[in-house]
Amino acid sequence: MFIIVVIETTFTTKTLLQDTGFIIQSVMQSWASVYRTWCSTLEKQIQVFSVMQYIVSFIIMGPIFSVAMLYLLWTDYWWVTATYSTWLYYDWSTHKQAGRRVLWVRSWFVWNVLRDYFPIQLIKTHNLSPSRNYILGYHPHGIFCFGALCNFATEANCFSAKFPGITPFVTTLAGNFHMPFAREYLMSAGVCPVSRSTLEFILSCNGTGNAVVITVGGAVESLDSSPGVHCVTLKNRKGFVKLALQHGADLVPVYSFGETEVYTQQILDEGSWCRLLQKRIQKVLGFAPCVFHGRGLFSPNSWGLVPFSKPINTVVGKPMEMPRISSPSQEEVDFYHTAYMDSLTQLFDKHKTCFGLSEEDVLVIH
Repeated sequence: MFIIVVIETTFTTKTLLQDTGFIIQSVMQSWASVYRTWCSTLEKQIQVFSVMQYIVSFIIMGPIFSVAMLYLLWTDYWWVTATYSTWLYYDWSTHKQAGRRVLWVRSWFVWNVLRDYFPIQLIKTHNLSPSRNYILGYHPHGIFCFGALCNFATEANCFSAKFPGITPFVTTLAGNFHMPFAREYLMSAGVCPVSRSTLEFILSCNGTGNAVVITVGGAVESLDSSPGVHCVTLKNRKGFVKLALQHGADLVPVYSFGETEVYTQQILDEGSWCRLLQKRIQKVLGFAPCVFHGRGLFSPNSWGLVPFSKPINTVVGKPMEMPRISSPSQEEVDFYHTAYMDSLTQLFDKHKTCFGLSEEDVLVIH
């Protein structure tokens, strides 16, 4: 009888320990799952805020500082505006030339977080020689040119390591450099005005190894930016080809697969008064008032300015070696422009199936 009681007690204790261990293991697994979910959610939210940092800076940084500087004129801190205005007068030619890039800004960790949100990749297909200058035609514009910013205005995708000896200059509207502090911020990332004088200075007076990144389609192209649309504005954009010929700068087609997928836009009917109004505002202000939306700041199921998390793959194509012709004829410009369009189409067709498109998808050039 005593032996039976001891055996039963031992068996009960063993079972209890096993049950307790199972419960503890289950609780730990549950907590681990909750922790991983929490970390994943926090990481995604940090990525969202890093993207919004860029969007807010792009949209309102300049106007806010402009209003603030005007306001300070009527306060005891008028000297801040006076001091900055004096500096601006002294430094005015800097942004018109090669700018004043700061490697520390280009290497900010926030750019890595922004890259990982989509994610964004930079795909190199050919080497770029530091002994030459280049004009990189970036297509398509999209809404905010996330691929151009991440790949060429930051070191998030290690541009300097992939293209050693090459210095990229991302171009934007010259008006952005007329706003206080926004000008310094843009220059620190290697951004410069898309004015002819600036481009000529970089390609002729700044040595070799320069790569000017021009979004050829510009703001007009953003009006056609929508998921599933592969359309670029290029057929009548020939100024960059003429510039390349005048300075002997090689042309490099660049296509970002996914740039048009990150926002949903209401494409207005061609010829409608709303479309005409869009184009009129674009001509006056330099940017197009697109009717678009992404996801919400805290929820992917709501509407907002945050882009959708869709991959952007930027493919840098083969450089077209250009002769130096100081005064190219229209026939020469047309010849190389046609060759560039063919090169861009070939680049699109070669890589489209690698990034989720089908063989039937075609690049439409307007």
